[in-house]
Amino acid sequence: MLRITGSGARLCDGLTRRELMRVGGVGMFGLGLSLADLLQPQAVYGRQKPVVSSVLDPTFGRAKSCIVLFLMGGPPQHSTWDPKPDAPAEVRGPYGPIASKVPGIQVSELMPRLAGVTDKLAILRAVATDDNAHSSSGYYMMTGRPHTPKNFENATPGAPNDFPTLGAMAGRFLTERGGMPAAVRVPHRIFNTDGSVWPGQDAGFLGRSADPWLLNAAPTSRGMSVSEIALPENLDAARVAQRKGLLDGLARQGDWLEKDATTRVLNERERQAFALLSSAKARAAFDVEKDDPRLVDRYGRSPFGQSVLMARRLVEAGVRLVQVNWYRGADEPMANPCWDSHTDEPNRLKNVLVPPWDQAFSALIEDLSARGLLDETLVVCMAEFGRSPRLDGSAGRGHWGHVFSMAMAGGGVRGGVVHGASDKVGGFPREGRVNPEDLTATLFHLMGIRSDTEFTDPLGRPIPVSRGEVIQPILA
Repeated sequence: MLRITGSGARLCDGLTRRELMRVGGVGMFGLGLSLADLLQPQAVYGRQKPVVSSVLDPTFGRAKSCIVLFLMGGPPQHSTWDPKPDAPAEVRGPYGPIASKVPGIQVSELMPRLAGVTDKLAILRAVATDDNAHSSSGYYMMTGRPHTPKNFENATPGAPNDFPTLGAMAGRFLTERGGMPAAVRVPHRIFNTDGSVWPGQDAGFLGRSADPWLLNAAPTSRGMSVSEIALPENLDAARVAQRKGLLDGLARQGDWLEKDATTRVLNERERQAFALLSSAKARAAFDVEKDDPRLVDRYGRSPFGQSVLMARRLVEAGVRLVQVNWYRGADEPMANPCWDSHTDEPNRLKNVLVPPWDQAFSALIEDLSARGLLDETLVVCMAEFGRSPRLDGSAGRGHWGHVFSMAMAGGGVRGGVVHGASDKVGGFPREGRVNPEDLTATLFHLMGIRSDTEFTDPLGRPIPVSRGEVIQPILA
């Protein structure tokens, strides 16, 4: 714990060496950033304003914020958004379709609550990466750039696969709102069974200081607890102000602090951290436990449900993009962790996976709509890929990037539509194929960033925000 007072040899500015070392080592009160981290040599890029669209498109920039729900592991399209009731049993699985709120649109019987909000959803049934590896296909989905090479499992971050993630791009081009960080990830990073962290989750070549904030939220019986934001009992707002004064004093020491670009970025992140800690309103945005218990129950008291509720609170407070990752707890089975249903898929879907997802996702759509926020909040529910067309002898399905499904809502997306179709066994696109770069182009378009907007990489080369095409048929 950083101390403001204490004994020890004083420096010329009145600071003790011990205090100086504490300031250098503190991780910005648990926000994952320290002076040492941020002063590492790295490329630093300033924030840019979004480019004004030259086309009179009422959906351009309609979304003030975005929530990305990432279902780590890959849900089967056959038992979610794209049921195949006329296919053989080993293809369709044990669960049939049900009618939804929109005539003609069917979803899996495991999704009764989402079936009730299809009038607000655009379902995409022909998304494809043609990559069957979690890590590399996930990189493609979270950046809109294919991994080099494809089908590379246990890939880790680093060049040449270091394009910025969606949140980092939003943070680069969009201004902050309400004193909140531009982008947040919750409740943890995505990683493989061997512990390798997927590429595509950080700011890549933009530098670590542009990373979306990572909040390690812990599920509790009352909700989600975010220790990074809560003030310790012995640290009130006045002492936070004292600590800010201490760091301000350090910033006045030496001309190098004025000249170093990384320090200017550091000062901005420090300002934001102290603003959050000093503001009861900002801290309250992270405190799901203060919500009406009935609303908490509506989202579900699962880790995913509470993370989704936190995401709603964060965008309401001003965060531009929140990515909610499916929670990978310590008790996940090795053979089929999260949505990676290599074995026993029917049981996992019915009893572990679909109910909390169905509950939380539908609650988010209904909650945003009731608050008048859905029109200005883009919601994207996706994964790295889908599952293979046939159940195998272990009642599981393999990795499948050749076709899968996802859903979008709000923020300029037209509800009650299905875009694209897979073939009769859900194995390949039949029409309306969507590539990840088309998804990023659409997301950025809806958030007010033209996909042909260019910026420079570390070598000074101009590159577009996205190389895809906006998915026009799903726009309102």
